[in-house]
Amino acid sequence: MPRVVAVAMSGGVDSSVAAALLADSETVVFGLMLRLWADPDHGPNRCCSPQDVARARQTATQLGIPFYVLDAQQPFLQSVVEPFILGYTQGITPNPCLNCNRLIRWGFLLQHALAMGATHLATGHYARTAYAGGRWRLLRASHAAKDQSYVLSVLNQEHLPQALFPLGELTKDQVRLIAHQRSLASMDRHDSQDLCFLGGSDYREFLSSRIPDVHLHGPILNSQGDTVGEHTGLIDYTIGQRKGIRIPGPSPLYVLEKRPDSNALVVGPRSALGRSTFTVGDMHWVSDRPLQDQPGLAVQVRYHSRELPATIEWLESARALVRVSPALAEVTPGQAAVFYRGAECLGGGTILR
Repeated sequence: MPRVVAVAMSGGVDSSVAAALLADSETVVFGLMLRLWADPDHGPNRCCSPQDVARARQTATQLGIPFYVLDAQQPFLQSVVEPFILGYTQGITPNPCLNCNRLIRWGFLLQHALAMGATHLATGHYARTAYAGGRWRLLRASHAAKDQSYVLSVLNQEHLPQALFPLGELTKDQVRLIAHQRSLASMDRHDSQDLCFLGGSDYREFLSSRIPDVHLHGPILNSQGDTVGEHTGLIDYTIGQRKGIRIPGPSPLYVLEKRPDSNALVVGPRSALGRSTFTVGDMHWVSDRPLQDQPGLAVQVRYHSRELPATIEWLESARALVRVSPALAEVTPGQAAVFYRGAECLGGGTILR
C-alpha cells in the first residue's frame, strides 16, 4: 500500500519545510490546516490567521500538493480553551499545548486525515520515533535546543505508527536554510512564543474577560502564615514569580504557593522555592504500559526546563510521588512532569502539588 501523508500545516517555516521534505520523496502528500477558535475581542488565532492560511496555501501550491482547511473551532474551544480557563479558576497553571496535541492534532486532525485517505500524519515538531523491542518509541530530537518531545509525551502506541517528524534530525538553522533555498512563502516568518488563542493579548487580559471576580484581592502570606501584604488576584501570579509582589524587605520574595480555597498567595525567599518531592496524576505512558523499573530515570517539569534524575513511588488512584535531586524551583501544579530514560520520552502526567 503506498504511503499517503497528511502534513499539519500552520503557515510557519517548520511545517512548510516538513511538507517540502516529504514532497521531495516518493510519497503522496497533502496539506491540512486547522481553523482554531479565537476570542473575537483579542484578534485571530496565531496558528491560523488569514495571513497564515494564505501562506500555507501558497506553500502547498509551490510544492504542488493539495491543501485543505478543516474547521476545528468548536473542538478546540471545548478541549483546549475551556480547560485552560477552568485550570486558572482552580489556582493551577495549565499547559494547553498538551491538550491540543492529544485531542486536536492527534485526535481530531488525525481522524480527519485518515478519513481522507492518509496513512500517516506529519508535523513540524522536532522529535524522532523508532521501532524497537516490539513497540514504538518517542525520542528527543537530535539537537536538544529545539527538542519538542515534552509536548508530544501524550502520544501512545496508537499514534506513533502513523506519526512522522521530518525535522527530527535537523537544526532550526538548517530548516531556515532549506526554506530559503526553496523560496518558501514562510521562510522569514518568526516563531510565535505565545499561546495561539490569545491573539497577541496577555493571558491575564484574556482571563479577565472570561472569569468573574478574577481580580479578587486577597492576603499575601509568608511561610509562617502571617499576612504581609495584599495580592491583586491569583491569576496575576505563578509559582516562582518575583515581579509584582510589591512587598519591601531586605531580600526579594517569590511566589511559593497559590491557595484558591482561601484566595491566599504564599511568598518566601528564593531558597524556599526548591521542591525535592511532588505528586503527579493523570499518568500517561508512550508504551501504553505503566513504568515498572526505574534505572536512569529523569524528569522535566516545564517545556524549557532542565531534566533531573528522578525516582517514582506509586500511590493510590494512579498517582505517583516523584523525588528529584537537586531540588527544582519550577515545579508548578497544572504543568506536565515528563519522564525520560536517555533520549527516550517515556510519558508523564500532571503535577498536582
